[in-house]
Amino acid sequence: MDRLKQYFKMSNKQFKRIVGTTKPVFREMHALLETAFAILHIPGGKPPDLTPGDKLLMTLEYYREYRTMERISMSYSCAKSSVSRSIRWVEDTLSADARFQLPGKRALQDGTIKTVAIDVTEHRIERPKKNRRNGTPARKSSIRSSRRSLRT
Repeated sequence: MDRLKQYFKMSNKQFKRIVGTTKPVFREMHALLETAFAILHIPGGKPPDLTPGDKLLMTLEYYREYRTMERISMSYSCAKSSVSRSIRWVEDTLSADARFQLPGKRALQDGTIKTVAIDVTEHRIERPKKNRRNGTPARKSSIRSSRRSLRT
């Protein structure tokens, strides 16, 4: 919670410049994530290392600053895989709510573009595997017929 307190001590202008959204919108997102987090953890278990506020800040840093997941994981003292899961969870939770859904294609085709979001998430690049079958085999011996002629 210390990170959130530090961010909310900033002025509105500085907060928007660093986080990428206004304080009221951030509070709405945070409240939505808090309720989803509470529902998700009703059964109990080990308390998670990252709070919903940290996960939201992580996601906004990822989109705002184009930081890699490795750098974010170092800042929050967690693994890259937990950063990836957190970003995915925040995206899915916020997009499930009508307030944070992006308009469809038809809304963009009206000619009045209000806001455009670009998905810049990291994806694996599939490359062909190197093996013997993909290469072009060469003949082992180019003088095969001359051996037979020596025997006769």
